Amino acid sequence: MLPPALPDHVLDALLADDVPLGDLTTHALGISARPARMRLSARQPMVVALAEEAARLIERAGATVALLAPSGTALQPGDPILEATGPAGTLHRGWKVAQTLVEIASGIATTTRAIVDAARAVAPDIAVACTRKTVPGAKALSIKAVMAGGAVPHRLGLSETVLVFEEHRRFLTDLTADAIVARLRRTVPEKKVVVEVATVDEGLAWAAAGADVIQAEKFSPDAIGALVAALKDQSRRAMVAAAGGIGPDNAAAYAAAGASVLVTSAPYTAKPRDVQVMLEPA
Repeated sequence: MLPPALPDHVLDALLADDVPLGDLTTHALGISARPARMRLSARQPMVVALAEEAARLIERAGATVALLAPSGTALQPGDPILEATGPAGTLHRGWKVAQTLVEIASGIATTTRAIVDAARAVAPDIAVACTRKTVPGAKALSIKAVMAGGAVPHRLGLSETVLVFEEHRRFLTDLTADAIVARLRRTVPEKKVVVEVATVDEGLAWAAAGADVIQAEKFSPDAIGALVAALKDQSRRAMVAAAGGIGPDNAAAYAAAGASVLVTSAPYTAKPRDVQVMLEPA
């Protein structure tokens, strides 16, 4: 079971944004107090995500909810996600926000699972790591969704990891690669040193300088293979992370090339999965 991504005050804010003063249509029709039931189910194959948040949101709206498919569950069309009972006005209040949360998050989780499955069919121990390039304001939702899909966060933010870009190195032209790595070892000794490179030669140089991870940006699978092969001749072998343009269609090729980690942002722009909602009198 994955931990909650959205606390109650965020769920309340989502409800307040969509339904600040109740559902006017339900009120005008005079059916707000009518007993009702609602079911969310998969309309297409998906890996469901944020089902817990959807259930809690509907509970916060005032209904009783049974969660039937926790985040990370692979569903087929017609499989249930959750069921809720309560007054019709309450269920109408929570319906659309809950549905949208699950649809967007499940799109991310489903694409993530496709990348993970494709890569691990070739290299069972490979890791898929998703970047911090989430939609601003949607990081918690997105990270839980990629974890539901079987990936791990690459970087949750700039404060927790060391990743040396060319944009950093331009300010340190008076220092060698060895000196830069040594400085990082002194200042943040408990952190791994990750360096992004654009060529095989750059990767070899930074590995020789002591970097723990060489993040190969926009390398082809052949170039990843060449880097991995060349690093085998070094006494201290750095890990190779392939990054840039990796998705379900080419994950297997990068895994076969020998990368230890696939770094991707592709799931964050995945098409939402379709969730069916049945809301009717109880």
